[in-house]
Amino acid sequence: MQRPPLRQAKTIDNVFNSAYWHLSQQDFTINEIRSKLERKTDNQQWIDTVLARLIEGGYVKQDVDFAVRYCELAFSNEMGAGAIKRKLQQRGIAINDIEHAIEQVMEAQQIDSYAMAAARLLNKYDHFEATSKEKVYAQMTTKGFSRAEIDHALAQHPQRDGLRSKLAIKADKADLSREIIKLFNKGKGKTLILQELKQRLIDVTDFEDTVYQLSLSDDIDFYQSCKNELAKKRYNLTDYKEKSKAYAYLSRKGFSSDEIKEAMMIDDE
Repeated sequence: MQRPPLRQAKTIDNVFNSAYWHLSQQDFTINEIRSKLERKTDNQQWIDTVLARLIEGGYVKQDVDFAVRYCELAFSNEMGAGAIKRKLQQRGIAINDIEHAIEQVMEAQQIDSYAMAAARLLNKYDHFEATSKEKVYAQMTTKGFSRAEIDHALAQHPQRDGLRSKLAIKADKADLSREIIKLFNKGKGKTLILQELKQRLIDVTDFEDTVYQLSLSDDIDFYQSCKNELAKKRYNLTDYKEKSKAYAYLSRKGFSSDEIKEAMMIDDE
């Protein structure tokens, strides 16, 4: 939605009043105030005069001083250097001024970024029951902390052992029988199914017994599945190279040598 045009300044006092009103809301950089005043008037002489007076009176800080003040407030709110740098760059402050301000404030206040990350994490999370490892890293990264600082903070947290990945949380809810059938229906053999379940951190302690029970109930049949997968291809099994390719293909799909040999034998017949 387009902003309505501002009532244009008729005198320089109108420009002063506009500047004071904006600065009463929050601190702005010189360029930010200039941009706002340019919406109020196209008289550059008025704008330059107002800005000069504001800087002289301390209402608006030079970029370096603005960055230092911003750093002081941000660090007191447990914001990491990465977020400070990002936010000041968005506000048009030169990177050299930002880095100088960060270094100056950290040295003056003896800020330990690792200790600050640990404190923020502890303040944010009493425990990790309602979140995941990925979410914690994303939230801390947004607040400006580096991977090393986050790793340190987690190592210091008393409930660190309770933090789990999204994959592990999802794996806890998985039903082994159902997951085996899903993968079986995708034409995957026993070996490949086991491998994928392990990669997804699903508990496979009862894998062999579950496969046996599913076979007894005719929910899965790897011999038939192997034949079906072979039938989808057009390998010429009378040719040795083609037969080797077929064997390698079915082996990659996770089928056993017995299952593959029987599938090829039936096909030969």
